[in-house]
Amino acid sequence: MGGVLLDGEGRLTVRKAWIAVGVAGSSAIAFVMLLAVGVHVVAGNLAGGAAKTLAKGAVPAEYQKLVATWGNLCPAINPALLAAQLYQESGFNPKAQSHAAAQGIAQFIPGTWATHGVDGDGDGDRDVWDPNDAIPSAATYDCALAGYVKDVPGNLTENMLASYNAGAYAVIKYSGVPPYEETQNYVKRILSLEKSFAAPVGRVDPSEQAAGAIHYAQEKLGTLYLWGGNGTADQGGRFDCSGLTKAAYESVGITLPRVANDQYNAGPHPAREELLPGDLVFFSDDLTNSRAIRHVGIYVGGGYMINAPRPGAVIRFDPIDTPDYFGATRVTEDGAKALPTTV
Repeated sequence: MGGVLLDGEGRLTVRKAWIAVGVAGSSAIAFVMLLAVGVHVVAGNLAGGAAKTLAKGAVPAEYQKLVATWGNLCPAINPALLAAQLYQESGFNPKAQSHAAAQGIAQFIPGTWATHGVDGDGDGDRDVWDPNDAIPSAATYDCALAGYVKDVPGNLTENMLASYNAGAYAVIKYSGVPPYEETQNYVKRILSLEKSFAAPVGRVDPSEQAAGAIHYAQEKLGTLYLWGGNGTADQGGRFDCSGLTKAAYESVGITLPRVANDQYNAGPHPAREELLPGDLVFFSDDLTNSRAIRHVGIYVGGGYMINAPRPGAVIRFDPIDTPDYFGATRVTEDGAKALPTTV
């Protein structure tokens, strides 16, 4: 980690850290960090809890406790923001490796890992491939950057994210987020994506494009399903489930990822009783992990969706209240734009 760049595949990769800070006694550091986490969690609870809780299943179950705990390490971050960074970096893939040598779930390069990696699980080593070390290290590095720019005017979290991308020296030089298009876009992407990992508080605004997306899907009723179908002429205008939802929102100017489990991150998540027509509804055999989502449809009201269900079937109306109902997403333009093109 350090500054970050989009590589040719649209994935964030990481360049050399702006400053080397020696780390000695990793076990002692891990102990101190765990104490700090406890202090921040208690302080947050006493103060009414400013930290954002995670949306249901947004983070894979095996990492949820780590993200929820370490996401409260300092005031500049929260669990949803940390989740957004990890998703942007690797799609929660602990084996991810970029062509720029960024490694693991948090995509540290070796030089940055050497100075900022911590022994998060206290087992005596610092393993970049182990999420039990890498996730605490990501939070620790974020908070270190926040410390470097704590006296810079403006929003601390925005300045921290800008430091992650452009280096703290640039944030200090420009007294805030520097005038680099890449850095400004990076800050906006993470803050937008944060909303899809946070449990919504109160009403979620309806999508302006929802009616158009529903109209598109209605026009495709009766079309035969095709695995991998995107509705192109060479495919006979046929779709699979996520191909249909992608095309429906593309018809109103919103570009979604190709697969259902990435489409889940295109906006906030209304509860079942708050669904509105146009929301995407998702289904999974693992209700604890959005990365395991296997089906998506477009909600039309009354407990029904339009979907392309399976090979041999046609695009049709189906009920959503089934045992494998996972949750819903209210697609937003900013949320969709924030998603990495590959994860």
